[in-house]
Amino acid sequence: MKITKISFVLSLLFLSVMSVQAQEKASPARTAEGVAAGSSITINYSSPAVKGRTIWGELVPFGKVWRAGADNATTFSTSKDITIEGQKLPAGTYSFFIIPGEVESTFIFNKVAKQWGAYTYDEKEDILRVSVPSQQSSTLEERLVYEVKSDSFEIRWEYGKASAKIGS
Repeated sequence: MKITKISFVLSLLFLSVMSVQAQEKASPARTAEGVAAGSSITINYSSPAVKGRTIWGELVPFGKVWRAGADNATTFSTSKDITIEGQKLPAGTYSFFIIPGEVESTFIFNKVAKQWGAYTYDEKEDILRVSVPSQQSSTLEERLVYEVKSDSFEIRWEYGKASAKIGS
């Protein structure tokens, strides 16, 4: 009888742990905010983890449009007209995609802000595309992260990173 009670308690404990783990989101929602070129910039994205995988060129293939996060497409909002790499981006909210490359990547700002991943992405809706250098870091970034700086914004994940200049 005593073993049955212990088994029952252990089963409940196991189910409780499993329930808590199931509630944790694999790619939690994140927001990067800052002021660049006098404009409030907000980047909303889901932040997947590396989990021992090779990201660039494998999980995220080179040369193909990527949603720049997980789940819904990443969004990029600017409160004022700005320039990205010297090209005009009007104030507004855009979906943000990347075509990653080993040497150079393309940052894409698309007029359709609400999209699930890149499944319905339509190049005809792009308002801006800019090329930026693909860079390597010596520090592992376990979760995808965006950072808004005073004159740029940056994306980092695994050992890869890329940034674009922001101007007024």
